[in-house]
Formats: sequence, C-alpha cells, structure tokens
Amino acid sequence: MAAIVIGVDSSTQATKALAVDVESGEVVGTGRAPHTVRGTGGARESDPEQWWDALRAALEATGRAGEAAAVSVGGQQHGLVALGADGRPVRPALLWNDVRPAPQAERLVAALGGPQEWARRIGSVPTAAFTAAKWAWLRANEPEAAARVRGIRLPHDYLTGRLLGDALRHGVTDRGDASGTGWWSAVTGAYAEEVLALPEVALDPALLPEVALPGKPVGEAAAGLPLRPGALVATGTGDNMAAAAGLGLSAAGSGGTAVLSLGTSGTAYTASARPAADPTGVVAGFADTLGGHLPLACTLNCTLAVDKTAALLGLDRDAAADSSGEVVMLPFLDGERTPNLPYASGLLYGLRQGTTGAEVLRAAYEGAAYLLLAALDEVRAQAGGGGSPSGELLLIGGGARGRVWLDVVRRLSGAPVRVPRADELVALGAAAQAAGLLTGEDAAAVAHRWQTATGPVHPAVRRDERACARLAEAVARSGELTARPL
Repeated sequence: MAAIVIGVDSSTQATKALAVDVESGEVVGTGRAPHTVRGTGGARESDPEQWWDALRAALEATGRAGEAAAVSVGGQQHGLVALGADGRPVRPALLWNDVRPAPQAERLVAALGGPQEWARRIGSVPTAAFTAAKWAWLRANEPEAAARVRGIRLPHDYLTGRLLGDALRHGVTDRGDASGTGWWSAVTGAYAEEVLALPEVALDPALLPEVALPGKPVGEAAAGLPLRPGALVATGTGDNMAAAAGLGLSAAGSGGTAVLSLGTSGTAYTASARPAADPTGVVAGFADTLGGHLPLACTLNCTLAVDKTAALLGLDRDAAADSSGEVVMLPFLDGERTPNLPYASGLLYGLRQGTTGAEVLRAAYEGAAYLLLAALDEVRAQAGGGGSPSGELLLIGGGARGRVWLDVVRRLSGAPVRVPRADELVALGAAAQAAGLLTGEDAAAVAHRWQTATGPVHPAVRRDERACARLAEAVARSGELTARPL
C-alpha cells in the first residue's frame, strides 16, 4: 500500500487538508472547513479553538486521515495566540492583518536603535503585523489578559501542539515562522534577548516555543484524533514558507526563481542563501523552513481589495477594461504594509466624464499588481539580484487563475509568467514536509520530485511604461496623503 501523508493549510479564512501519495505526489483526498474573522476598523481576531475544530473536520473530510503516516501544518504567519495555565487561549488570537499595533511597532523600532539596527540584528523591521508588536499591544491595552499568559504561540504552533496533545506542554515551532515574530533573528538563528528585554515586550523566553531543526519529527499524533496511531508530526511552518517549499524553492537549487502570490494579501519572494537586511522595511528578512532564507514583501490589499472594488461598481471581477486608461487607484482598503501605511485608505484619481466602471476596476487591478512588482525588485536586491535565467515569474494563489490578473501582471512586469498547475500550494508544501519525514528528503526535494511547479508559460509582452509611471508617482505621493489617522 502506498504511503499517505497529510498537509494542512490553516489560513485566515479556512483550513484545507490534502492527503497525498508520498511516491507520486497525487492528491488522493481533500477536506475544507471555514473560520470566521471578527473585528471592525483595524481589528482582526479569531478564536483558535475554531482553527482546531476546523482542522479536525478537514482531516476527517479527506477520507484518508486514518492511513496517514505523517502530518504537517502550514499556518497564517505572525498571529498572536496567548495561552493561559490551562493551555487555552486567554483571548481571541490577534491576526497578522490586525493593524492596531502600529504605534507599538513604531516604538519598538525606535527602542532598539532604529530600522538599521533591526535589519542588522533581526533581519526585519517590525510592522503592525509582527508578533512582537501584537504582544506589546496586548500588554498596553489588556494588561490583565497579558498577566495570565503562560505560553505564546503562532497559529501553526498552536495547531501542532494540539496535534501532539497539548499546545502549552508541546511548545514547538520552526525557523521559518519564528522569523516573522520580531523576537527571533534570522541573522543569528536564535531568539533575540535584546528584543525580549525591551520594556514594551518584557517577555520571559520560557513562554516561547522551542525552534526545532528542519526535517525532524517533533513527536507523534495524540490519541483520539482522526489520524492513525503513531503518525509522525512535522514542525510545520508559516504559510509563505510552506508555499515556497511546495514549489520546490530552496537557496541551493531554485536559480533565483521569483514568486508572486495573489491572495487576500499579496506576497513577493524568492529563495536566498543569505539573510536579508532591508532598513526600509519593505523586505522582511524571513528564514525558510529548509535552512536558508526567504526575503519577502507583503501587501495587505490584493484580491480582496479588487473584489470589493468590483462589488462597489456592481461589476463582475472579470469585467475590467482591456487596457489602461488615465485612472489611478491605490487600493489601500485595509491600511497597507508595503508601503508601511497602516492608517491608509484607498486613493482614486484621474476620473473624467467619460470614465467607465470597467476602467476604475482595471485601475484597482493595476494598483495592487504594481505594488507587488515594485516590492519584488527590492526582494531581488536583498537576495543578491539576478533572477531565473529566463526572467520568469511564478504566479500562484487564487488570483493566478484570473484572466485579468494574468494580463495585468504580464503588462506591468514585461516578464514571462508561469502558472503552476498544482493547487493549494501551502497544504502541498506542508505535505512535502511530512513526506520528507518518511523519505529523508527535504521538502523542496520532495516537491521537485512531485513536479509541483510545472504549468503553462505565458510569454512576455511589452511593459506598459506609461501605466507604471503613473502608479510610481501615485505611490510617491501616498505617504503624504495617508500617513496618519484622521
């Protein structure tokens, strides 16, 4: 009988599980269960117990959980899960896209000596998204809850601990997800005592999970789960690191391949042998889950912002105009992370009497795509420049299947674009990590063997320089217009 593993993607909105044949990479079972996110204004929170219930339901729905020899969880990055003495969350988790900690992030940057020091020591300059800023927010705004905390976990850490039987007793994470906290250094490969000791953080390192070695199991699944007895549990990782592994990206063998991921948020990243150190904060100096590095830029507003624009206009998302007009839109509907404008709102200008809704929708696509492509230039610089020999971009995420998204990315980049056929790359990367526990391969080697990144290549078209120039001007002005709350 062929060996089966399960990879899990616990995202902001839902949990997805894939049962995968270790030898062939064939997906032989799938499961999905939704989450809810609550919060108004800048708040975004979820109950971690929901994630656990959804994980169990998604495992069951695969129909193959009882056969699985190993399991791994890829989860949304940065979120703060604060556990009490009973192992249960003391409050709902603060999610990555909760921008309330923006003031705390600013103070943390100043307290360590400025962005240059953060980049040099940690590899990243913290924003409101980072776990350290969220913990500082909790201490400042809910001190009674903070005082009850006996363990701090990231979303994927929490679920891995629950798979092992207890999220408080089994505190374990991986280097990839740890690098998005702000208190683990991708430069030194260790928790940063100088950050934990900052007055706004003041965190006992005993409350943090152990950072496990890549490629090693962290234990076996606890009894009472829809998994076979003795199933191995991998370290898991953050969602971006899992997707990179699912594409086979590694510092040793990816040739500078660049990835654009079009989801609720947008990300641009590549594999690198060296840690990033970007004092502007555009590029986060994340580690990958394999032992290398994953310089990455993230925008808060991507497919969800475009879909909201379409809904406001009463249009289908594919009803955008076929070519650029004079309209410019920066869709900062939820604030923004790149550029770092947590208080921003959307900007729209260039309207005329003859402007159509389809042109405005096209402008929303272009604004979101341009921000990602501009960030990708910075990612490549931090990784040492270069790129794949063909200059090819890998386009993944829900938006990669959209006709307009593909057209806009090609026209604003001037690069050939490959769209992998494989779906659910976060869960697939987690499955590759789980498979590696059985075969002795790293996750990227498994993904290469499964040929996860194969797909049609759409040839380059001439770059739309006029549209890029309009958008560059708009981004340059955006900081003046949206830097602080009204």
